[in-house]
Amino acid sequence: MTAIATPTEIAREYFLRLDAGDATLLELFTEDAQFYFPKFGVGRGHAAIGQALQGLGRALAGVRHHPDSLLFTGSGDRLAVEGKTSGTLKDGRTWAAGVTPAGRFCNVFEFKDRKIARLHIYLDPDYGGDDKGRFLWGDQQAW
Repeated sequence: MTAIATPTEIAREYFLRLDAGDATLLELFTEDAQFYFPKFGVGRGHAAIGQALQGLGRALAGVRHHPDSLLFTGSGDRLAVEGKTSGTLKDGRTWAAGVTPAGRFCNVFEFKDRKIARLHIYLDPDYGGDDKGRFLWGDQQAW
């Protein structure tokens, strides 16, 4: 495998490994990387990232980040990536950006020495739409 050189290449590789459930995912991160995910909070290091991923794994049967939807905006060692996902929960329910409320995300990466030093993920983790009581717009289907 050729060396991953640019922030965009590292981010693309992150999404590929994440979707594949690749055990080498953590190799893309610095040992002390900061990680944020809604409802998990902020963690630091491989153990915290692993804990967050294990928690998601208890709910998600699979997720796919759609490469054609990724929008990269960066400056230096920082990169923001907007995109769309689809997937299946362990109970069989599915979500897909543009079809259900869940599925749109923005990840903000910071890199150090060609590794991810900081990753903050912004999305609504209500993949199954269980929180309908707080949808302020009723049944509007403008996802």
